[in-house]
Amino acid sequence: MPRTRPISLTRFLLEQQRDKGRIDADLRLLIEVVARACKQISIATAKGALGGVLGEAGTGNVQGEAQKKLDVLSNEILLEANEWGGHLAALASEEMDHPHPIPHRYPKGEYLLVFDPLDGSSNIDVNISVGTIFSVLRCPTDAVDPDEQAFLQAGTRQVAAGYAIYGSSTVFVLTVGDGVHAFTLDREQGSFLLTRSDMRIPEDTGEFAINMSNHRHWEAPMRRYIDELLAGKDGPRGRDFNMRWVASMVADVHRILTRGGIFIYPRDRKDPSKPGKLRLLYEANPMAMIVEQAGGMATDGRLRILDIQPEKLHERVAVFLGSRNEVERATRYHREAAE
Repeated sequence: MPRTRPISLTRFLLEQQRDKGRIDADLRLLIEVVARACKQISIATAKGALGGVLGEAGTGNVQGEAQKKLDVLSNEILLEANEWGGHLAALASEEMDHPHPIPHRYPKGEYLLVFDPLDGSSNIDVNISVGTIFSVLRCPTDAVDPDEQAFLQAGTRQVAAGYAIYGSSTVFVLTVGDGVHAFTLDREQGSFLLTRSDMRIPEDTGEFAINMSNHRHWEAPMRRYIDELLAGKDGPRGRDFNMRWVASMVADVHRILTRGGIFIYPRDRKDPSKPGKLRLLYEANPMAMIVEQAGGMATDGRLRILDIQPEKLHERVAVFLGSRNEVERATRYHREAAE
C-alpha cells in the first residue's frame, strides 16, 4: 500500500540503518539528537525580540567576529544536547577556539561532530533566514582523548552532513552518502517529516550568488567569469543571468539545492593572509558533501573541496559550489590562470 503521509526523520533513519545498512545505531541516534537541538534553535529564532535573543552578545569568537546572542545560545544548545548521549568522542564548533571533550561522567562514542551553530547570524536582527550546519566524522581509533588533530580529516571522510534552515518553515537537509533528503518541521507534531527525496541540482543554471561589493578585490579569473555573466546575452555567454545574494550560506545553498545556481565566495586581495572567507570544516566540507550527493560540484576554484587536507581547525577556503557546468567553467578559468 502506498504511503499517504510523509515519513518521519526517525523512520527514515531506521530504514537507512535496517534496510540499507548505510548507518549504524549510534550514528542514527546522533543525527536525531542534532535534529532535536535544531528544533530548539528554531523555536528560539522564531521568538526573535520576544525571546530576548536579538543583538550582540558582547563577546567574540576565535575568528575575532562579534557574537550575537543567538550565536551563543545555539552553541550552548548543541553542546548540551550532544555531550551526554554516548555517541560522540568530541565536538568542535566554529564559535570555540578548541575542540570540546565529552565530560568524563558520560560515556564516549566513536564519532566526532563539527558544527556552525548559527550560520548567517548577521541576518538575525533583520529577520532573514539563518541556519545550522553540521558534519560527522569517525574518531581515529588511536585518539583516546581527541584533540584538534583528530578533526583534521579530508571531507571525503565525512559519514554524514546536513543543515537546518530557519525560514518561513524549518527544514532539515541531510545526507548519509545516499542522496540528499529534506525534512520539514511539523510544529504541531513536533516532528521532522520527509518532504523531498533525492534532491538534484540541475547541471545548468541562469543564477549566481556572490558578494559583488568585493569585485575590485578579486583575482583576474574571478572577474573574467563574473563579467561574462553580467554581459548577458550581448556577451560571450549569449544569455542573461540573474544574481541572488542572501549573505547567509545556508539560505543561498538551499536555494541552489532547490532550483540550481552557483554560489561563490572566492579568495581575494582584501586580506591576502586569508585564502578564503568560509571555514573548511564547519561550512565548506558539509556543504560540498551535500552538493556532490545532489549531483553538483564543489571546488575552491582549483581543487575539489572534499579532497583538501585540513591543516588547522579553523582553516578558511574559497568556495565555488552548485550547478556542475558553471562550477566547472569558473574552476577552469582559475586553473588556466595558474598555469
